[in-house]
Amino acid sequence: MDTTSKRKKSSPPTIDIGQETRLELYRLQLELRYCEKRAYDLFLQNLIKGTSHLSLGQEAIAAAFGVAMRPDDWTFCTYRGHAHTLARGASMEGVLGELMGRQCGLLGGKGGSMHLTDVKRGVMGSYAIIGAHLPVAAGAAWSAQYRGTEQVAVCFFGDGTTNIGAFHEALNFSAVWKLPVVYVCENNLYMEYTPISAVTAVEHPAADRAAAYGLPSIVVDGNDADAVYKVASEALSKARAGGGPSLIEAMTYRHSGHSRADPAKYRPEGELDKWLLRDPLIIYRERLLKLGFSEPTLKDMEAVAMGRVDAATAIAKASSLPSLDDIEKNVWADGGSAWRN
Repeated sequence: MDTTSKRKKSSPPTIDIGQETRLELYRLQLELRYCEKRAYDLFLQNLIKGTSHLSLGQEAIAAAFGVAMRPDDWTFCTYRGHAHTLARGASMEGVLGELMGRQCGLLGGKGGSMHLTDVKRGVMGSYAIIGAHLPVAAGAAWSAQYRGTEQVAVCFFGDGTTNIGAFHEALNFSAVWKLPVVYVCENNLYMEYTPISAVTAVEHPAADRAAAYGLPSIVVDGNDADAVYKVASEALSKARAGGGPSLIEAMTYRHSGHSRADPAKYRPEGELDKWLLRDPLIIYRERLLKLGFSEPTLKDMEAVAMGRVDAATAIAKASSLPSLDDIEKNVWADGGSAWRN
């Protein structure tokens, strides 16, 4: 079946989303970029232990959905979840503190980079097991459908997840039950160190499989915050109206390796340079200038964003390490650690 003729493409960058929305999208992209860069710096200073998975280069996706979603919607993300957590309003000091294992962290320093969670802001966890959160997101959407709350579960995952059984099971049940869930494949071309194209029979691992579940094939420029915002708004509205799930494939690129231990030498020479020309922040800044926003206005926004990151860093550095007395707390739902049969 030729799916290309039915594939919905991203909208042109001239879509009218309003000045306030555009400024919010730029502000959020700035904060996500600066915070991720700071996380990298802290890692090099040995203040972040273990590994971390940065989303430098992919900020437009998290920012667009963060602006488009309602406060009571839910986010489910992968171990590359710093940006998605921040985009829902989680505090920078909470995120940086958690990465540094400090008491001010979102989880008191016990979760670390790959388990960021902020239930009060709808961030329902970051999942290190590939594909594990797709059925969980479907379950949350089922809960919203049953209770009639019009909440939507948004589930982010990488291109490699599309070859996992949970991807197909979650899509099938979500389509059958018309669940209010939006699945977003962040296709950055690589599943850890392997090109997704080398192990997948179709060009678009998510969108080209949508037809199998009766869903439209949606591909969007994941480096264009305006285009992602429009597609996100449409999918969220459809879900709230009872129209069922959407599957979106956002084409993007991570500027760094899979994790901090990965130098990414497997990438073809020149590939990164080409994608850096399509840096989402560069694209958006140039667009704002063309639309009449002034250079001083943008510089002020950039200075404010960096100031917020600096302040959050200072708070996180000053925060204490968790006490050993906390090791058995919050293990079970009742707050304790005793085994439950």
